[in-house]
Amino acid sequence: MYDRVLLPTDGSDAMVTVVDHAVRLAAHHGATLHALYVANTASLSHLPAEAGWENVTEALHSEGESALAAVESRADDHDVPVESETLEGSPAREILEYAEAANCDVVVMGTHGRTGVDRLLLGSVAERVVRSSPVPVVTIRVTEE
Repeated sequence: MYDRVLLPTDGSDAMVTVVDHAVRLAAHHGATLHALYVANTASLSHLPAEAGWENVTEALHSEGESALAAVESRADDHDVPVESETLEGSPAREILEYAEAANCDVVVMGTHGRTGVDRLLLGSVAERVVRSSPVPVVTIRVTEE
């Protein structure tokens, strides 16, 4: 049913459950896991040039490498092939574009389940992906605990 499972990750500890679910899904279907980290440079456009744009971007990429290495390690434990990529931009847009370009069959991603003012102020990458995705999206509620 699934040949290509897309797993966008932010590298947080809360993503462990999501990574495990995506790895098990890919293993069950004999699929390739596409691990994606999006360095959210869209949110940094308001920073002044002297704020060290390069340092921030470098830190984001370093965080992405760690996040993707954790996914690769977990997938390796289950003999699941992984294709990893780091992109820059708006996370929802990059996830959707990647899903289409890589012909992914399903997206597995975490959601913080924010409501009310938090959701209004912070937005929801998962919600934007769910509303616009050309393929099914499995969301898994994560907590910071």
